[in-house]
Amino acid sequence: MLPNQTIFVSDIHLCESRPSITDAFVNFLNKMTSQVDTLFILGDLFEYWIGDDSSYHENVISALKRLVDRHIKVFLMHGNRDFLIGSTFEKKTGAILLKDPTLIKIYDRKILLSHGDSLCTDDTEYQSFKKKVRDESWKNEFLKKPLPERILIANEFRKQSELNKKNKSEEIMDANPDEVNRILIQFNYPDFFIHGHTHRPYHHSINLDGHQMQRVVLGDWYEQGSYLTLDLHGIKTHQI
Repeated sequence: MLPNQTIFVSDIHLCESRPSITDAFVNFLNKMTSQVDTLFILGDLFEYWIGDDSSYHENVISALKRLVDRHIKVFLMHGNRDFLIGSTFEKKTGAILLKDPTLIKIYDRKILLSHGDSLCTDDTEYQSFKKKVRDESWKNEFLKKPLPERILIANEFRKQSELNKKNKSEEIMDANPDEVNRILIQFNYPDFFIHGHTHRPYHHSINLDGHQMQRVVLGDWYEQGSYLTLDLHGIKTHQI
């Protein structure tokens, strides 16, 4: 009998303008075998999320619900693009929202999970923007606006984000090594630290204070889907 698998994905960035990626992701969910017992989505499932009252991505919501109905647990973490996913989305899908970061244990391995944007401390402009839009009063005011207005604001944020990226160095937008070490120490040296956000997939080996760890950065789905599996035999990256 094959060991149970845990799957990790991040940065799917589902969007109406890229239907092929949505189709690929829904197909990925539909083909998940009974060997899989848990799926972790570590942020930016959607390119943007303007509120749970939106009628977008009903096919994705249905596909997630089918997974849960098959007794495959689904956990979801907010990303920088879809931090407005809320309790109604949880009820519709059966997925459970996780705090960022979250420490879990699988097969006696300690695994720290995060979206990863909090690691990019050199990008002070983004961190300031994040602090503003994550404020409860800002979110409440935004969600009171009519859907068409929210769509316009979200699209404007996306355009501004793309412009800002062009004026920033690669180093500024990557994880800060000191911040990575700080959080590893804070969570008592986990075996694995898995996150996304930077769109720079890689397995980093870290030796810190005599502890050997791995920081695994998940890839995005802009061009091709990818995912990470963890089972008794170890951890492995796959392409779709």
